[in-house]
Amino acid sequence: MTRIAIIGGHGKVALQLSTILSAQGQGVTSYVRNPDHRDDVAATGATPSILDVENSTTAELAVALQNHDAVIWSAGAGGGDPARTYAVDRDAAIRSIDAAAAAEVGRYIMVSYLGAGPGHGVPRDNGFFPYADAKAAADEYLRGSGLQWTILGPGTLTDGAGNGLIDVNPADTSAGTATSRANVALVAAAVLGLPQTAGRTIEFRDGSLPIAAALQAVY
Repeated sequence: MTRIAIIGGHGKVALQLSTILSAQGQGVTSYVRNPDHRDDVAATGATPSILDVENSTTAELAVALQNHDAVIWSAGAGGGDPARTYAVDRDAAIRSIDAAAAAEVGRYIMVSYLGAGPGHGVPRDNGFFPYADAKAAADEYLRGSGLQWTILGPGTLTDGAGNGLIDVNPADTSAGTATSRANVALVAAAVLGLPQTAGRTIEFRDGSLPIAAALQAVY
């Protein structure tokens, strides 16, 4: 049985992902900050565990990640406060990458967003800038970490039903980038079982190809 650690376990994507992985017979530890969220996580079949990633040291994170085969980062500050955005989406994410390496967890899946990177193009006076800047830094750090990483870049998240159909690395986004959180969870579960997606950044949106077929285009 593969043991998966999900960081940010009470998020909408993470709850669906832990449900999928648990149904597959994977051992899932889902880390949450708020003790009140434990029952929601347990209902998915995952084991809830309390972890404040914003205030945990690298060493503390490494202890939490020991004996896991893969880490999925699905946490986020949720916007609003730029200082907290940097503290969670950049600094805590980077510490978790170092912790995964220290705990000898080789596989790391980062949930990012479509268009992330140093060339994100978001103006400094835009409220989205701290998040874009933080994610660019964390993603680049992961790429240089030596871990077997995959970065997922879904488009604009929706609560629509996941139909398992996506378009990967869309060159033309004029028709929109809507991506259901359910499809994000399905993609994350799929890449966990595809070691050949390591070292790849996979941007996607809801589309027309079954996930397995769409992912073949990236490896």
